[in-house]
Amino acid sequence: MDTKPQLEIFADDVKCSHGATVGQPDNDALFYLQSRGIGRHEARLMLMSGFAHEVIENIRVEALRERIDSLVMECLRGELSRCANCMINCG
Repeated sequence: MDTKPQLEIFADDVKCSHGATVGQPDNDALFYLQSRGIGRHEARLMLMSGFAHEVIENIRVEALRERIDSLVMECLRGELSRCANCMINCG
């Protein structure tokens, strides 16, 4: 995902926006992992978790970083359908 935050200020008129792009995992990376004996599902999981880890590793509080990393992995594996004790039905 590539984001492009923008902030424009003209006198007393402020405009703020950002953009994001989302795509499929790189087919070359998938092929590389599969050619080394890693199944397609596991290869996709590895690429997606690696992408998420780039963001998660910037969290300074170790306990929080570990918990978020754990939740992301559970979500990617399909093990997390709803947050514990959540009153909001997101999914």
